[in-house]
This record gives sequence, structure tokens and C-alpha cells, in this order.
Amino acid sequence: MFVSGDADILHADLDSFYASVEQRDDPRLRGRPVIVGGGVVLAASYQAKAYGVRTAMGGAQARRLCPMAIVVPPRMSAYTEASRAVFEVFHDTTPLVEALSIDEAFLAVGGLRRIRGAPADIAERLRRRVAEEVGLPITVGVARTKFLAKVASRVAKPDGLLVVPPERELAFLHPLPVEMLWGVGRVTAEKLHGWGITTVAEVAELSESTLVSLLGRAAGRHLHALANNRDPRPVQPGRRRGSIGSQRALGRSRLSPEAVDAVLVGLVDRVTRRMRAAGRVGRTVVLRLRFDDFARVTRSHTLAGPTAHTETILATARTLLAAATPMIERRGLTLVGIAVANLGDDETVQLTLPFDGPPMALDIAVDRVKGRFGSSAVTRGVLLGKDQGYEMPRLPD
Repeated sequence: MFVSGDADILHADLDSFYASVEQRDDPRLRGRPVIVGGGVVLAASYQAKAYGVRTAMGGAQARRLCPMAIVVPPRMSAYTEASRAVFEVFHDTTPLVEALSIDEAFLAVGGLRRIRGAPADIAERLRRRVAEEVGLPITVGVARTKFLAKVASRVAKPDGLLVVPPERELAFLHPLPVEMLWGVGRVTAEKLHGWGITTVAEVAELSESTLVSLLGRAAGRHLHALANNRDPRPVQPGRRRGSIGSQRALGRSRLSPEAVDAVLVGLVDRVTRRMRAAGRVGRTVVLRLRFDDFARVTRSHTLAGPTAHTETILATARTLLAAATPMIERRGLTLVGIAVANLGDDETVQLTLPFDGPPMALDIAVDRVKGRFGSSAVTRGVLLGKDQGYEMPRLPD
């Protein structure tokens, strides 16, 4: 596969997915500010976002910003079913679908012009089908590259369609704020603003070596390529994920070290169970933290060999967390995430291993019990009586 010279890549992204499902299923919520989740905001409708409510914000803060909002509990099974229905439309549109999450995907439609029309027409039909068959609003960006298609969908939200013709790519991209560049978060944006760089055009004017000196080798080269509209990545259907992770928002209340450790244990249990179910092992343990000031840090450690053993990965994650303790004490903690990267397939994981076998034998036996009787059938003592948060809907691993 290759990137063509035509604007034939679609980025389709459902609008405020969880909140839109709630508004679809309860007519009383339509047109009103809706917050999904109580203690921490899992999703907010556009009516609530207009008041400053954002995902992962503490529930109390969200209600102060938007006191008239209607708060509803999450219904994960409803979101999963809605996602499946939308992806049926995607796959009926083109066989070349690269899923990014349960509510967004890239679609390559360049080979369909003779039988289904121009990419813009295909995108409009897709939006209409999702609205009519699933009852949800969806925004689609159409461009020559994946990066520009994703930017176009962000600009077109909510419930819009935007096509970026090849001859207009730089005219569209360069006036946009630097935050539109893939990979520019709050910290990087603040650095760029501090150097007087606020638009994509101003990033494009800098040499690659200058950006590398300012931001580091990987980030500098990445942003230089995107700002100059270089993104050769094709749409890759069926591509297996390179990491498996889970995270949990904690709200603004200060948690004890024991409570944070319990959150970490629950996340590692969840991630390693998914790895074993998918027959995957990994070498790199990644810890992600978000602080009260919304700054984020990432710490990682690469093991000597790949594993999906819960205790091995938990011990590594605890070491990473301990090293970050001074920052947590100083800045507060609002989110913890764990991921295992550098994944590979493990053909040796079998559900018939004996208890006195390899280190994962007990893990696998516990997986069998949970698979048969539910995820709460076997629980670590440290997690008894503790809220482990919601297990978010996700794509197959």
C-alpha cells in the first residue's frame, strides 16, 4: 500500500461519543448539557463543553462550571454495541479500515471511485448512514494523508465534513495553531509559545536541526515533517496494537500512597489479563501520570525479556511510581496509567499449564476463573472493597 496523490483518506470520528449515545437513548437529554460519570467526567456533550467541562475533569468542578448539567452513570455495554454498529458501516464502506479507538478510524477509499463515487461523496453517505442506522453524529475529514484527515475532522467538529484538496493543503494547515500538530500537548505548546511560535506556519519555517535542538530529536523531526505536510503512512487494516494499556482518572482529592498503589495494582491486573487473553507478551513497562496542574510525565523501563506475568510487570511499575513520588507529593496526582509496549506474540501461553509450572501458571488459572465467573470472582486482597473504576470499552487487542 502507498499514499496516493489524491484526497482519499477519511478520518471518521464520533462526536462526544458516550454523551451522544445517552442523548440518543433518552430524548429528555437531547439539546441539553450532559455529563457522563459522577466522580470524574468520562464524557461531556457539546452543550456541557460550552461551559468548559472537559473529559477527566473532577465531577465537582464540572458541576460548578455547568450547574444545570444532567449527570448520568456510564453504560459501557451500550457504548460497545453502538461502536460495533458504527464499525459495521465503516467496513461496509471499504475493506481498508484502520481502527484507532472504539469511536474513530481511518478509511482508505481511493479504489472505490468508479463504484461509489468521489471520496467526498463516500464520506457524506457514511455520515448519513451512521446518523440513520445508528442514530449518532459523526464528523469526517478527508485528505491525502492520515495526519491532514485527522486535522480536518477536528476543525469540522461537531457533526461536520471537511475535504482538504491536495492543492490547498498548506493553505489549510499553516494558519492553524501549533496545538493542531499531532503530538503537541500542553507542555510542548507552552515551550513553542515561549519561543514566539504559535502557528504551524512558524514551525514549518524552522529547520529540522533547530526544532531538534529545541524539542529533542524525536519530537523535533516529527513536528518538522508534519508542519511541512510530510506523512507517508498508509491506512493499515488489521494492524495489531503496539502496546496494551489502561488508565484511571483520580479526581482532585489527594490520595494516600496506599490508595495510589491499589489503583496501580488494579490497572496492572487489567492490562496483564488482556495481554494473556490476546496471546501477547511485552518488554517495556510504561507509567503515565497527570498532575493537578494538568502537566503529564511518562516513565518507562525495558525488561530483559518479554512477559505477561502480572507480578513482574507490577514490580516494575511500582519501581517507576516510587521514583516519581517526590513529584506526586509536590504537585498532586489526578491520573495514573499503565501500558506494556514492545509487544510480540506468545505462542506458549496455554490455559492448561499446571500450578507448579512457569510464573504465569497461576495468572492463567485466575484468568480462567474470571473468564467463567466474571472479573470480580477472584480479587486481590488489596483491592477488596475498593472502587477500581470503570473498565472502558475498547477495540480487540
